[in-house]
Amino acid sequence: MKKLLYTSFIAVALGASACTVTDIQRTVDGVLAGTTGGPVTQTEVASGLKQALEVGIKNGANQASQTDGFYKNSLIRIPFPKDVQRVENTLRQVGLGNEVDKFILTLNRGAEDAARSAVPIFVSAIKQMTIADAWAILKGDRDAATQYLKRTTSQQLYNAFNPVMVKSLEKTNATKHYADLVNQYNKIPLVQKINPDLDDYATQKAIDGLFILVAQEEAEIRENPIARTTELLRRVFTKENQS
Repeated sequence: MKKLLYTSFIAVALGASACTVTDIQRTVDGVLAGTTGGPVTQTEVASGLKQALEVGIKNGANQASQTDGFYKNSLIRIPFPKDVQRVENTLRQVGLGNEVDKFILTLNRGAEDAARSAVPIFVSAIKQMTIADAWAILKGDRDAATQYLKRTTSQQLYNAFNPVMVKSLEKTNATKHYADLVNQYNKIPLVQKINPDLDDYATQKAIDGLFILVAQEEAEIRENPIARTTELLRRVFTKENQS
């Protein structure tokens, strides 16, 4: 059964062109009256969603930045680059499996290290969300806010996060291990030489992993009252979860 709040928001969206801000607010007030602290305003909805994303970002980044946060999480663990999978297979066949494993470990360590710097980059992007965006997100899927952030800010996040990731890969020696592996592979007779962009691959995979964690956090906030750690989150998401 569709949630009452979702139905009301659809009606508001369809009639927005013919309604004043006062009319829209009256509709919202009618739906949300009785929520702790009184009706939720349009501004509070937008602020609440931004706050939910910030909570998700902080929790997700904190989880990812722990030792093995990437490496031992099967959902976000960064594997050997898929487009050069043959390199891994060939290296293992010639007895360099330990070196491959060392590279994969340091690659994920780089992502874990970079995750510590992700929060301000993501939060800066979140601040661009408008009230109109908030309406669409609140009546959307349980990861709608995360998908909005991913859809509208991925390139900006990539540009900001890439230098951080590059430094982390160097810090954990992942870049060196990968260069050593590629050099050893390229020395094998008759193989097709490779020189893929590790920095680009690692940056994109790390961002993808963080988005997965943020989506989990968003779903938790939407569905679990205990996860709503502030009064604003409780006000915005309480009625959303009532049918």
